[in-house]
Amino acid sequence: MKLREYFRSGEAWVWLNAGAVAISLIMVIGILGLIAVRGLGHFWPSDVMQAQYTYQGQTETIIGELYDEKVDTAKRVREAGIEIPENVSTVTRYSIKQGNKDVTGQDFRWVLASNLQNQQYPADIVALERYEWGAFYGRLKAVKENGVVIADGDTAWQQLQTRLQRTNDFHDQIADIEKGEIGRINFQLEKLRLQERKLELDKQLTDAARAELQAKRDEQNKKYELLKAKLEQLNRDMERDTAIFVVANGTEKEIALSKIVAANKPNDMSVFAKLAAYGHNAWAFLSDDPREANTEGGVFPAIFGTVLMVFMMTIIVTPLGIIAAIYLREYASQGVITQTVRIAVNNLAGVPSIVYGVFGLGFFVYFLGGNIDKLFYPESAPAPVFGTPGLMWSAITLALMTLPVMIVSTEEGLSRIPRSLKEGSLALGATKAETLWRVILPMTMPSIMTGMILAIARAAGEVAPLMLVGVVKLAPTLPVDLNAPFIHLERKFMHLGFHIYDVGFQSPNVEAARPLVYATAFLLVLIVAALNLSAVALRNRLREKYKALES
Repeated sequence: MKLREYFRSGEAWVWLNAGAVAISLIMVIGILGLIAVRGLGHFWPSDVMQAQYTYQGQTETIIGELYDEKVDTAKRVREAGIEIPENVSTVTRYSIKQGNKDVTGQDFRWVLASNLQNQQYPADIVALERYEWGAFYGRLKAVKENGVVIADGDTAWQQLQTRLQRTNDFHDQIADIEKGEIGRINFQLEKLRLQERKLELDKQLTDAARAELQAKRDEQNKKYELLKAKLEQLNRDMERDTAIFVVANGTEKEIALSKIVAANKPNDMSVFAKLAAYGHNAWAFLSDDPREANTEGGVFPAIFGTVLMVFMMTIIVTPLGIIAAIYLREYASQGVITQTVRIAVNNLAGVPSIVYGVFGLGFFVYFLGGNIDKLFYPESAPAPVFGTPGLMWSAITLALMTLPVMIVSTEEGLSRIPRSLKEGSLALGATKAETLWRVILPMTMPSIMTGMILAIARAAGEVAPLMLVGVVKLAPTLPVDLNAPFIHLERKFMHLGFHIYDVGFQSPNVEAARPLVYATAFLLVLIVAALNLSAVALRNRLREKYKALES
């Protein structure tokens, strides 16, 4: 009887709900912790091991990072073609990141822990981060300038760091010229070409107009030739220095410093030096462009594209959702048709996102974009301008996908406004429009912000529709630059969600890319949380502002 009364009192259900919430929080914190540890640990300069490995009667030297550990049954190991003694039941294996893919042919290698001997961490082992071919491990032997050795032994390391800084400065200058000045010249040349084509279609391409366009084109070509000569000189200066390294098997490898991003001696670094390197690596991840099929480098274009697309989506969906909700609640007659519309809106919230992507591709891209090109950009044919997936269509597609959430949230806020406030405003002589603008909408803002929060949370993590309407693996230019009109809505863009999918499932080197998947996923969670927290803070301020009116 007491147990039955306990359940009837409702206290049991309170504790059950509290337990469910606690379990959910533990699961969320656990998965975020796992992502953070595995992702953020990628930027720490790990110690590099040197050991002797004996297998099938042969002994070799291995240099690399201890990357992973796995305990397998003897049966599975034998099925993989690895010979082990018959009396062994379980086998511990290590995954070693040995790098040197251009020398060994593979970045990672599994070895038997029992056959690994004489493990050491020599202070003179150098770890290189390269623009191509991934990581490299070896010992520095000498530094060359134009093929002549200028430093070896103890002085080589300082020379390497000094000259590496020089080549990195050249890399920055070359990138600025190629993406900045030459990019603007190419933009202007394309603009002149389209102007000429438009005049030709309009039958207004006179000799004077052609001469004027050619003069402008010649001016841009002269600028390009000067920049081309500067680039050639920078490339010659950058290719001057090389370094010789001795790899694990004793052979020598000469590498141009122009191919190296950074060089460290992890085993010889103090904790503070590693912390400084950690900060540098994390900043490079946030600010650099991706390299090596997105398995190396940074994710700045993906961050930029994600945030810009979410802001554009929010700007589009907010007024549409508010207007639709106001009409349904304040103006439409509450009959069968209105109820049917509400049911349709609620059902749209459950439509799979890929369906919105297919609709966006067919209607927005091919139909609207294709007709826009025919009407306003005939000179660009057959190359499409808006008749191809891009930033604008992605934002509109996601706005359409999140519109039901915005409508429902706003309409719920409108329904909670006391009728006496509306009648009091009308009684004081305000029109219905003035009442709506000065009384109803301000008090509905917390609910509108709730709808925005839910829309942002869903849109920022969506990938399936974006794959059809605008996102790409690698975008050569950002949607925003210094070329008028500065915001290029027709351009394709990168997105963190698609970047995670591409790196995790389409990468040619899955093991090397795995830490980047965790790091990018953690970054996406942080960005979504930052956008949501900003909206929550604004909503709370508005709620406090209008709390007195509601009471």
